[in-house]
Amino acid sequence: MNDSAKKAYIEALLKELDEMFVRGESGIIYKTMVEAVERPIIEKALERTYGNQLKAAKVLGIHRNTLKAKISRFGIDPERWKL
Repeated sequence: MNDSAKKAYIEALLKELDEMFVRGESGIIYKTMVEAVERPIIEKALERTYGNQLKAAKVLGIHRNTLKAKISRFGIDPERWKL
């Protein structure tokens, strides 16, 4: 993702955040925004490590069990990046 695509993605997230405030969706805004950013970061780490969860966790700076829990919560299939 180039810088302009990153900027557009962040702007879209901030627009959604603003719309959530307007709709009165308090209580889920933080979780929704964190998940919107967290999932693609995890997927990119798994892609770069060819689905190796231990290496991906090290790259991300989190414990392997934390990564496994997030993979499960987001329904990510690490096998799709395995060689």
